[in-house]
Amino acid sequence: MVNPLIFRAYDIRGIAHIPAGETTPDLTPETINLIGKASGTYLKRHFGNNLVLSYDCRLSNPELANAFIDGLLSTGCDVTVLGMVFTPLLYFAVCRFGFDGGVSITASHNPKQYNGVKLVSKGAHSICGDELQDVLKLIQAGDFEAGQGKRKELDAFPTYLEKLLSIVHLQRPLKIVVDSGNGATGPYVKPFFEALGCEVFPLFTEPDGNFPNHEANPEELENMQDLIATVKSSGADLGLGFDGDGDRVGVVDETGKHYQADLLLLQVARDLLTRRPGAKVVFDVKVSQVLIDDIKKHGGRPIMAKTGHSFIEKTMQEEGAPLGGEISGHLFFGENYYGFDDAFLGAARLLEILSRGSQPFSALFKDVAQTASTPELKSHCPDEKKFTIVEQITKNLSAKYPSITIDGIRVNFDSESWGAVRCSNTSPNLTLRFEAPTPERLKVVVGLMLEELEKYPEIDLWWANRFK
Repeated sequence: MVNPLIFRAYDIRGIAHIPAGETTPDLTPETINLIGKASGTYLKRHFGNNLVLSYDCRLSNPELANAFIDGLLSTGCDVTVLGMVFTPLLYFAVCRFGFDGGVSITASHNPKQYNGVKLVSKGAHSICGDELQDVLKLIQAGDFEAGQGKRKELDAFPTYLEKLLSIVHLQRPLKIVVDSGNGATGPYVKPFFEALGCEVFPLFTEPDGNFPNHEANPEELENMQDLIATVKSSGADLGLGFDGDGDRVGVVDETGKHYQADLLLLQVARDLLTRRPGAKVVFDVKVSQVLIDDIKKHGGRPIMAKTGHSFIEKTMQEEGAPLGGEISGHLFFGENYYGFDDAFLGAARLLEILSRGSQPFSALFKDVAQTASTPELKSHCPDEKKFTIVEQITKNLSAKYPSITIDGIRVNFDSESWGAVRCSNTSPNLTLRFEAPTPERLKVVVGLMLEELEKYPEIDLWWANRFK
């Protein structure tokens, strides 16, 4: 049987290799074959049997990918394999070539011992929440379709490149540094950005599931140090970092300053609103109040949603929003595109905005309000306990402060100061973030939240001492 805890809110993710001290991994060729059978059955019954699949460069691939493909084929699904590519290319292929569904075998930015499965239906709409639980129920019941599908291969990158070059145009050439983190984007960095009109200094573009230089996670500043150093030494206009499967982007400016992704969304939103006055912009519960206020200031309509690519994408669809984003680095595009998160397109849009003037990237933020904020903080908390703990935290804090409770809790301590805590849907962690007008007020806000968090010894508050 399959560990049910790996069926998370918006994808399937678990341990694929046995690290020191671990016992049996969640994902083996046998278990992922069952997940493949269930996924094929679910997709065939609800959407159709013409599927496309890709995988990232993790050490457990392509063994797990092949076992998953065998599972799909055994249900009578036809499978077109893109090979080792970045996940947005898989989403693009679903939309552009009219597949009934798609599968990406990836654990995104998680450490090397993880792997997982992202499922989408027609139009690259995420299969998540209760739908993923239905896939699990098929495994538990042994209820699989039977048949013998066909396998073929497809190179979708040339069509993808043609599409993006038709919607993004640089006004002047730019010099950029791109760090692939030894992830799946590596082979595509130079072809894409050179075709866009950039001089490219590539870093760590050889795909390597050991991730020997740093984790492929541009959300964390520690993973951006090589990028920062190379931007400074090369005199580049911008530095870009991608996560393991290429659906998230991180940015450093010409001085080496690292930007949180909500500020990147702010720039893209400003650009959008020049063409689409009154447009809705969707974002997750951990974004800066600066972003929310800036969208309003420029005539847009801010929409807050649950964290997670599937929830952002679905909210965009329901609201008719042409743009969305998350603090983790996902940027979603519906204008002249298909509405899914695409880090290459996000990077290209930022480069396009920069290319329109002669000023450096840092100058784009000269009129953006300055606050004191934390990055996204991750506190270990066991999967089997974290939801109950956050439910209790939400109950206690919402009784004392004005709060937003669509995803964990975002506590508004005043009009400019807030703190958020929610359950990670990809790992045994809570994710937290705080913001206030000044560092002094930030320390007070964190302290107010810690009064509640410290009631739960299961939460690893490793970061707390810096605020005491």
